[in-house]
Amino acid sequence: MLEVRKSQERGRAEHGWLSSRHSFSFAEYCDPRHMGFGPLRVINEDRVSGGQGFGTHGHQNMEIISYVLGGALEHKDSLGTGSVLRYGDVQRMSAGTGVRHSEFNHDAKEPVHFLQIWIMPERQGVEPSYEEKRFDEASKRGQLRLIVSPDGRDGSLRMNQDAYLYASILAAGDKLALELAQGRLGYVHVARGSVTVNGTVLDAGDALRLKDVASIELEGGGDAEVLVFDLPR
Repeated sequence: MLEVRKSQERGRAEHGWLSSRHSFSFAEYCDPRHMGFGPLRVINEDRVSGGQGFGTHGHQNMEIISYVLGGALEHKDSLGTGSVLRYGDVQRMSAGTGVRHSEFNHDAKEPVHFLQIWIMPERQGVEPSYEEKRFDEASKRGQLRLIVSPDGRDGSLRMNQDAYLYASILAAGDKLALELAQGRLGYVHVARGSVTVNGTVLDAGDALRLKDVASIELEGGGDAEVLVFDLPR
């Protein structure tokens, strides 16, 4: 099964300081056809104006991943963590029994552009934790770079779910493949550029759900940056 989700079909939220696109139902956007895929529950593409952001709020029992595409994202949380994330930086927060945090645009003038990803945890009620790491462009160009995994292998961030998240930058003509074990799900989100996935052309903001396929096959069409998920059902 291959199911395309076009960028323009996503939910929209416009709040002046925030422009957001929701791949799955979120906040006031609710579509019973798009409630998640396996444990993948949220992919929001957010653009936040200079000096603005999300005030302190709480989460429980969710794996939250931020993937910065441009600008400077400032993070503070009740675990005592504070940092500024820029392009190439990825953060993972396991909310577990409960954590409070805020996210702001660190720059007073320029917007920040990032993907916020929520994944349902494998185990509930774990101790909250935070981790961040930089994955430079070279580590993703022409290859699938594992950035989040259940065991932290290959220098990836560790999450509380049997899921694997890869990032890749593909030039035109680059070809990559990711094998999927039987019973696993695949999901591809295009952050920018153009890519062909299992014969389907996708542009920035588009996504493809894959079920009952043996592999995810990617071919770059124009300096694409993509996130590739290997998920349990």
